[in-house]
Amino acid sequence: MHKVLDLHCILMLALDIMRRQYMIKTKTAITAVVAVTLVNGIFSTNMFESYKNMYSGKIEHLEKENQILKDELSHYDEYGIVVDVTMYQPNTIQCDDTPDVTADGTKIRISKASDYKFVALSRNLLKRWGGPFDYGDFILLKGADKKSGVYQVRDTMNPKWVNVVDILESEHVEPYKYTDAHIFKLNWITNKKETTNG
Repeated sequence: MHKVLDLHCILMLALDIMRRQYMIKTKTAITAVVAVTLVNGIFSTNMFESYKNMYSGKIEHLEKENQILKDELSHYDEYGIVVDVTMYQPNTIQCDDTPDVTADGTKIRISKASDYKFVALSRNLLKRWGGPFDYGDFILLKGADKKSGVYQVRDTMNPKWVNVVDILESEHVEPYKYTDAHIFKLNWITNKKETTNG
């Protein structure tokens, strides 16, 4: 009986030691996880702070440069761009072999050309050649007598023209020309392109 009691005590003592070791391992593991998380957090914070310092100067420089460009371009909003205004008709003499399709792919009815209020711009005025306007943009034309008004950019002129707006007109319209007119981009009108009109 004494041996059984000693064996029982030894087993209980062994179990107690194993339980304590397990608890120590668990506490050690939790402590290690917390320590790694803290070190990782400190490292990440320092890394993001160094990135912030590294890029903040570049961001400030780009913001200043952007503001300078906006200031330089703001006179276009105030005074517009001085242009000559002419007209063209959708035929194979004045256009290519598809006079019913504008440069941006818009299909028109030739008989209703004047109703669309579409214009072609000289290439220097279009974005793809470094200008401020894009296909689908709405422009306000001033200083063109009865032709002053709002138009939509849908076409491109021959490369030989500079600072010219060409208004799309029907076949019955007599040719006209205005000089020293002004065009303004209307940013408040949404730019939704329709591929088929009429």
